[in-house]
Amino acid sequence: MKKIISVEEFNEVVNENESFLFLKHSTTCPISGAGHEAFSNYVNNQNSVKAYYLHVQEARPLSNYIAETYGVKHESPQALFFEDGKVKWDISHWKITEEELSKRVSK
Repeated sequence: MKKIISVEEFNEVVNENESFLFLKHSTTCPISGAGHEAFSNYVNNQNSVKAYYLHVQEARPLSNYIAETYGVKHESPQALFFEDGKVKWDISHWKITEEELSKRVSK
């Protein structure tokens, strides 16, 4: 799981990967902490998809860019699955669980 902080880095990820998971994480929110833990556990227990994340407090311009560019309302925590340069799905808050990620990524 790699931390991304800039729009340029993010665009490289989009261009270099057919599909990937992305997490928007707030370092000050307990719900986001639980989502980050579930996301990390899922990523560490699978080898099928690359994963990236941002800390909203450090990368607000990138977080806003993703919301505006891909037409996905910003939430935190928020897991997004990108495929072929588009957001295939997103989930947020308590819906970010290892089980839910596994179910959605395998579709």
